[in-house]
Amino acid sequence: MKIRNLIMLLVGLMPLLSCNSDLVISENKDISGNWDKNDTIIFDFEITDSLAVYDFHINIRHSINYPYRNLYFFVATEFPNGQISNDTIECLLADVRGRWFGNGLGEIKENNILIRQNLQFPRNGLYKISFVQAMRQDVLSGVEDVGIQINKLSAN
Repeated sequence: MKIRNLIMLLVGLMPLLSCNSDLVISENKDISGNWDKNDTIIFDFEITDSLAVYDFHINIRHSINYPYRNLYFFVATEFPNGQISNDTIECLLADVRGRWFGNGLGEIKENNILIRQNLQFPRNGLYKISFVQAMRQDVLSGVEDVGIQINKLSAN
């Protein structure tokens, strides 16, 4: 009886586990708690459908000892044709009272923050996104990981 229940559970979960075809990239890079202002975090990914729309998330893992309620990034996007677009992004990590937004019961909070919704990439090819911390500190403490997640949205 237990084997049958296990098999039924696995069969029921298979569609959920196998539906990652809309995930373009989900990658985190370790910072280990100290992010130097000169350290650049780079992510490479391939876009194969420039007609589709995508959601772009930033993942941030930080300790509860992180000294700020936000995190600013300088973000550079390099397009397949070599063109570069620069932006500054703010991610809120806590409310005005200092309560952390992220998930986690221990000393580390995890945030998955939607930055751009319904984003369309102008051409197919290899993209490169780089992040530099923009918090006006030579070494920013308390940030453990920074990552990106890009999902292709399904047509309705």
